[in-house]
Amino acid sequence: MPLALLALAVGAFGLGTTEFVMMGLLPDVADDLHISIPTAGHLVSAYALGVVIGAPLLAALTARMPRRTVLISLMALFVAGNALSALAPGYHWLLAARFLSGLPHGAFFGVGAVVATGLVAPERKARSVSLMFMGLTVANIAGVPVATLTGQHLGWRATFLGVSLIGVAAMAALALLIRRTDTPAPVSGLRGELTALRSLPVWLALATTVVGFGALFSAYSYITPMLTGSAGYADSDVTLLLALFGVGATAGNLIGGRLADHAMRGTLFGGLASMVVVLLLFPALMHTQWSAALAVTLLGVAAFVTGSPLQLMVMERAAAGPSLASSANQAAFNLANAGGAWIGGVALAAGFGTTSPAVAGAALAVLGLGVASVAFAVDRRGAAPSAGQERVVASHVPDPTELVRSS
Repeated sequence: MPLALLALAVGAFGLGTTEFVMMGLLPDVADDLHISIPTAGHLVSAYALGVVIGAPLLAALTARMPRRTVLISLMALFVAGNALSALAPGYHWLLAARFLSGLPHGAFFGVGAVVATGLVAPERKARSVSLMFMGLTVANIAGVPVATLTGQHLGWRATFLGVSLIGVAAMAALALLIRRTDTPAPVSGLRGELTALRSLPVWLALATTVVGFGALFSAYSYITPMLTGSAGYADSDVTLLLALFGVGATAGNLIGGRLADHAMRGTLFGGLASMVVVLLLFPALMHTQWSAALAVTLLGVAAFVTGSPLQLMVMERAAAGPSLASSANQAAFNLANAGGAWIGGVALAAGFGTTSPAVAGAALAVLGLGVASVAFAVDRRGAAPSAGQERVVASHVPDPTELVRSS
């Protein structure tokens, strides 16, 4: 695999760290800025909103630019957003800075996935995407816990300064390891990118991302009350258990990338089906501590097996202009985050029990299988020649007896 993929992974590591670290810093930020925890929670939503808006917007605005330049520019915006977060004098300034930090997130992953697949042979495309995404999953193992501890001991502002330095390192890696000749300016431009989004298969692929990853976030958003309320873990143990989720996610991401290069559709169906099974087993697995730890790890594996095939499926369905569609898939991922958390919360508020968000997630995964099946049927119908085409082809095949007579 090209060393340039390492540069993309470093950028993904920084993005993953800043996205998820706010959850662990909420009490510290709330105390320092004299706001409530729910109000501080809007800082998480501000970042997600930035991703949803920024992913298609920035991909569209940079449609004619060389992709190497786009990636470095997006990472510069990321550095600025996190530096402004560290220097924010008050809550509303921090809210705006978090929104700014989220703007480049989806476009970086979207454009980065296009660059990654262009660096390797066709039979290694899914693996190249998974290696870039590995920076995101490793962030949950190392980046987020270290950044959280830094914030708790040195202050939350130090965390965002540290994340800015990761962004600077990513910019240097992108400039050094990705050659200009590897990322020429796209020939399709904005019109080609928008045309690609008119395709029904592209929208079905995006819908699969929303519903499939919605299943993950329905359960993962409420993993702490499950671990403390059902499995009996102490609050101080949750950070280590979330690192286990990161280990599972990293393994699932690498497995999914390798399998998807051989059977993309089969890997996607297998990942969604395994999510159904794991989430349905959650109520039983959360009764003991060891099985709860296993459940968290398996959830990471099952969910992220689908990451690379979903990203690659969107890009292939929008082959004429993949950057915008690929970035839109990252916006879909964040819509899944918000929608899944809401559905899991509805189940919890209805009094169905601490583990009910996992069962709701299993229902979403089943729905994801249904959407993926519809997408598969549409693809097959689009690929199959019509009866008229078959008759035309057949009419051009000469009869062997006629060839003999003519000779």
